[in-house]
Amino acid sequence: MTEKVIITCAVTGSIHTPSMSPHLPITPDEIAESAIAAAEAGAAIIHLHARHPETGRPTQDPALFMQFLPRIKQATGAVLNITTGGGMGMTLDERLAPAHRAKPEVTSLNMGSMNFSVAQLAERREDWKFDWEQPYLAASWAAIYPNTFAMIEKIMVEVGQAYGTRFEFECYDIGHLYNLKLFADRGLVRPPYFIQGIFGIAGGIGADLENLVLFKQTADRLFGSDYRLSAFGIGRAQMRFLTMAALLGGNVRVGLEDSLFIGRRKLAVSNAEQVAKIRRIVEELGMEIATPAEARAILDLKGGDRVDF
Repeated sequence: MTEKVIITCAVTGSIHTPSMSPHLPITPDEIAESAIAAAEAGAAIIHLHARHPETGRPTQDPALFMQFLPRIKQATGAVLNITTGGGMGMTLDERLAPAHRAKPEVTSLNMGSMNFSVAQLAERREDWKFDWEQPYLAASWAAIYPNTFAMIEKIMVEVGQAYGTRFEFECYDIGHLYNLKLFADRGLVRPPYFIQGIFGIAGGIGADLENLVLFKQTADRLFGSDYRLSAFGIGRAQMRFLTMAALLGGNVRVGLEDSLFIGRRKLAVSNAEQVAKIRRIVEELGMEIATPAEARAILDLKGGDRVDF
């Protein structure tokens, strides 16, 4: 079978804050509605974070995830992918709590510790809606995002092996591909590996298209036919990176987690707007997008009937 392009939509994330866009989903209702609309627009996978409904601050409270996970599942049939990255400053146990509660088909898995700075965003405005936003962003300048080998192994064993959950391996640099290879060689994960290349975060690989080519060449050398490529660029690099990823035979990820915009200096009004745009690009290039059922087959997922929500 000729594989189709899987569109993932990351609907809210843990970086952008409420002051940056009035369209960023915050409450469980907003997250559910935005995710359902993104799936209807063509996203086969929905990547999910949660936020405090009153303030918009990132949280890994499983009770909040359970307010939108069943609703999205019942309305769409999409593959629901729960973050294990969580938000800045969270412990690993906090990050894993939603996955332990929901036992999903897919979770994200960050493949290395790194400097991860979004402090530049803290300098771009003075009119913050909530007092947590500016300090939260600024603190990233002095922080390290920890994903040690021991932490990665814990997630692979306690989530992957325990629940049959597969991973979106989030790779922010070329070295993260080699980290994945180390665990693959130890038999802790099995193919096909769904590798998500992330370009443009300060502390990770830059958002240059040449880096995407190098990333794919490295993954080809390490994993051969045993992986499925997906990639995206942060912010203004989003759509050109997605287009290049599709042209290279890969999959794509959009969403307000990764970019708040739909065009130059124009805020996206929804996640669905971004999904519809990349869908048009992919189809104009002569490719087809994958349905949720086709995405499950491509990635060898356990199925929506084996989750705990």
